[in-house]
Amino acid sequence: MALQCLYATRLGDSSPEDSLKFVASEMDEPPLPGTREYCRELLLATVDVQEWAAEIIAGKLENWELSRVTFIDRLILELALVELVNFDDVPPKVSISEAIEIAKIYSTDDSPAFINGVLDAIYHDILQGKLSRK
Repeated sequence: MALQCLYATRLGDSSPEDSLKFVASEMDEPPLPGTREYCRELLLATVDVQEWAAEIIAGKLENWELSRVTFIDRLILELALVELVNFDDVPPKVSISEAIEIAKIYSTDDSPAFINGVLDAIYHDILQGKLSRK
């Protein structure tokens, strides 16, 4: 849900709140309790730190430019990065695993391994105290 909302926000001419309303209205089933609020928090946090997230992600790309990363992969990485750094109630391994699973559904065959590599490098920075809450 957060990926769909971020996608709609970035590509559309709508606010994160409007994107959330639209995505929630288009769902076949209502989201589980607490899902919409969590999605809202993650979406707003990710939108607020877009440039910071781009810098962190770009710093983990070896022999690759951020502009060459697929749009969906970039959004998945941004959401996972923000969740890793700012949402203490979600274990880091869960954030990484969920990002990989989302990539399997919405992106290319190579994306899960790519996303895993980038997020693993970011996670090691967090563990070493090189990256903290934004």
